[in-house]
Amino acid sequence: MLIIPVERQLDWRKPPLMTLAIILINVLVFFLYQSQDSELLESAVEQYLEADLTPLEAPVYLDYLERRIRLKQDDRMELATAVAEAIEDKDAEWLAYVILLDPGFYAMLVDEGTLFWQNETYFEWKEIRSGIVENYIDNISARRLGLIPADVQLSDLVGYQFLHGGIGHLLGNMVFLFLLGFTVERALGKSKYLIAYLLCGVLSGLFFAAFDSQSLVPLVGASGSISGLMGMYVAIFGLQKIRFFYFLGVYFNYFTAPALAILPIWIGKEVYDYWLGEASRVAYMAHAGGLIAGAGMVWLLGKSWLQIKEEFYEPDETEQDDEFRKNYAKALSLVSQMEFTQAKSRFAALYKQYPDNIGMLEHLYHLEKLDHNDDSYHQHAKQLIDASLKKNVFSLMLDTYKDYLKRVGADSRLEVVYHNKVLYACLRNDSVKDAERAFENLKKHPDISPDVLKEACQVLVQEFKKRQQSMKVNQYQTFMAQL
Repeated sequence: MLIIPVERQLDWRKPPLMTLAIILINVLVFFLYQSQDSELLESAVEQYLEADLTPLEAPVYLDYLERRIRLKQDDRMELATAVAEAIEDKDAEWLAYVILLDPGFYAMLVDEGTLFWQNETYFEWKEIRSGIVENYIDNISARRLGLIPADVQLSDLVGYQFLHGGIGHLLGNMVFLFLLGFTVERALGKSKYLIAYLLCGVLSGLFFAAFDSQSLVPLVGASGSISGLMGMYVAIFGLQKIRFFYFLGVYFNYFTAPALAILPIWIGKEVYDYWLGEASRVAYMAHAGGLIAGAGMVWLLGKSWLQIKEEFYEPDETEQDDEFRKNYAKALSLVSQMEFTQAKSRFAALYKQYPDNIGMLEHLYHLEKLDHNDDSYHQHAKQLIDASLKKNVFSLMLDTYKDYLKRVGADSRLEVVYHNKVLYACLRNDSVKDAERAFENLKKHPDISPDVLKEACQVLVQEFKKRQQSMKVNQYQTFMAQL
């Protein structure tokens, strides 16, 4: 199930410029600045292996992990087991990656290395290892700008908010930043929104560092700042009932609830994940700190600082078509009540009144597919494909095409032209595999002519020539020769 707070629609006449700017900065930092991290780490591993440090450090590292586990200072039992297996298998490269990325172990060796090795060995090791750390490891983005709890710097309290651990981490954060950011930005104004966003990140980082003040593992990510936005969102709306959109399969609707209701849900989820979740190394305490900071900021400074006006809650007539919203809500309500016939009538009326609103046609399609033997289902499928192509909404077109064929199978009523349209649209959008599937459907169509099939085949040949995929070129050229 997907649930989203939607107290008002985003008005692109007044775009959330600061939110979009923050998203852009995060993306640029990740793809431009952080892209150097893998090269730095690979160079560090290469130097480490050339110096043959693995046989020297690996046994000590295993002892370090086991000792910390026994003293309940660490919970990395799985890592300790993996290290032991890697030592037995002599997997020096994997060990190098793991050891180099553990700053706590390096710090321990610098302080206590003479307990494990003779002085001559220790000083020789220190010279080589410090060079690797200073030249490569310390230049990795997380080490340079990440927040290290044991060494908190003001610059790091800001910098860590714009770093991410991977593409999934980045995408997840940016989605929630947009969903929450555009609403909060409107309430605060651009300047105050930016200050509040950064301050939430700073307070979130300090909150996290307070719980693990001895850690040398850097914290990265915008999650704390975004949690702050969640806190501000709840505090701004308080007990006011707002709309939430939910989607479950073909069922969707709106429900109203106090905005404050989302606060204990969010906190409960974070606490559960921290104590019981599998991803125990995720900084859930930073998320909780950001949430508290955001809500506290609004409650302590008051709405006068935020300059929230009553019209923020109720859209004015220039922003929305009240009649459309009213009728749309009624239609969705009928769906939730499983009054599908009446719902179809309302959506049909809305689509007739707003022919440019492809969303109404999409609703009709999903309602009609409850009975895919009805002629209107086949007709709406064609209409939705055509409308999607006209508005260049490729994903909707392709999803509709696939969904329709999956449901009707051999009973498809799509004419040749539709398969051809889909094929060409897929090629324009660099979706070659889907283009090939459309071609296969084209081949099976009872009304297909050799000329149309040959033309489609030629287009695929040209596409694969561009991609230098000779096997595919030969495949389709052979097929053409048989026509």
